[in-house]
Amino acid sequence: MRKPDRLSSQPLYQQIADDIERRISYGEFPPGSLLPSERKLAEQLGVNRSTVILAYAELRSLGIIESRTGSGTRVSKYKWGAMPKHTPNWHRYVEGGSFLPNLPFLRRIREALQKDKALIDFASGELGADLSPVKEINTLLDENHYTGYLGYDNPQGFVPLRETVVSYLKQYRGIQTTESSILITSGSQQSLYLITQCLLTPGDAVAIEDPSYCYSLPMFQSAGLRLFRLPVDSKGIRPEDVRSLYKKHRIKMVFINPNYQNPTGVVLDAKRRTELLDVASELGLPIVEDDPFSLTAYDGTPPTPLKSMDAIGSVLYIGSFSKMAASGLRVGWMVAPHSVVERLADARQQMDFGLSVVPQQVAAQFLKSKYIRPHLERLRTNLLYKRDLLIEALQKELPDLVRFSIPQGGLHLWCRIIPEVNDSKLLEEAIRHGVIFVPGSVYGSDSGYVRFTFARPKPDEIVPGISKFASALRTILG
Repeated sequence: MRKPDRLSSQPLYQQIADDIERRISYGEFPPGSLLPSERKLAEQLGVNRSTVILAYAELRSLGIIESRTGSGTRVSKYKWGAMPKHTPNWHRYVEGGSFLPNLPFLRRIREALQKDKALIDFASGELGADLSPVKEINTLLDENHYTGYLGYDNPQGFVPLRETVVSYLKQYRGIQTTESSILITSGSQQSLYLITQCLLTPGDAVAIEDPSYCYSLPMFQSAGLRLFRLPVDSKGIRPEDVRSLYKKHRIKMVFINPNYQNPTGVVLDAKRRTELLDVASELGLPIVEDDPFSLTAYDGTPPTPLKSMDAIGSVLYIGSFSKMAASGLRVGWMVAPHSVVERLADARQQMDFGLSVVPQQVAAQFLKSKYIRPHLERLRTNLLYKRDLLIEALQKELPDLVRFSIPQGGLHLWCRIIPEVNDSKLLEEAIRHGVIFVPGSVYGSDSGYVRFTFARPKPDEIVPGISKFASALRTILG
């Protein structure tokens, strides 16, 4: 709700009452819906509880709300007419549906970040403003005004962008493809969503890494898929585990993030890559390769993608503009057989008639501009600097309480807390101390793991952030 204006001549309680009445009339709070408690609303609005008590009393006198001991304060069901009106049971609808909400931890993180802008953010898996090529993109926008048609574009994606992605993939990732085999998406998650909805059937078994970013995406469960895990060690997944899952559960597809894996930062071993492709070829098993982080390789030598080694078309390759430049443009791509691209483009057209052509044009201009190589070099340098700041802070603050392997690329540091702690208690205590992270159980691991994303916070926030985390952890450990 909107905070009252303390400079206004209208009393604070009256401003609050008017705002609630307006929201009720707009349908934001339907008849019968529960309003915040007096104490909670007072905290949200930054006023005394007595002020909220007066506001609620004003609304009760008008018959707009009703309060009952033990049941809280609700919007009156009978205010808008003499006869009872039947309002849809929105709670039942919200709780229903086949598309599941985000995991509770992720909803809590989002809520905390929205409420407190001062939190030091080790949770958001994206580049901070200091790492994005904002100046370069603004220059390109000034130099290249879009003069084309602003109607619905090709559902497969803006043709100039697909042509540019062909060149980009050949130059930077060693992948040979054509524009007809590329689908432009609004980031990696839409690619995964389209695959789970269009290429798989409820009840199908699929394999994902353990731990895995995929585990944090309810879209897999929403699609009715059965998830089976491939343990990740220091060399990535073991190809023989894929064969074993196929024999036991007839898995239909394998989802992997082989380069600086999210959340562990592990790179799939070169020998295992070859073995994995052999297993996929033998079983006729598709592999979905999600590759958003490879160009962040700190030594400037990205790992070889599976797709560049794929001789028979087993791999669906997913890339993104988000982790290398700007997540706000919402531009990603998928390389797949043309028949798959056509199927997914048709489905995506039913969803949104295709992406906006403007961010696609911006992405195309940047990918073929003189700015991309210097940007990538600067990105790697700055990520390495932030990683080292994070590691030094952890070693100083918590030398005996955390264990981790040092990643050679990517945006994340995966840590094990010793001794094991309760994820929920640690997250809430960290929020109280002014810092936030993602608990490891979000990715399917046991309690006691933490993912720190060091790309989002500014360099001068990293050391204070870890100090706050250390204080929160010590509080939990007593």
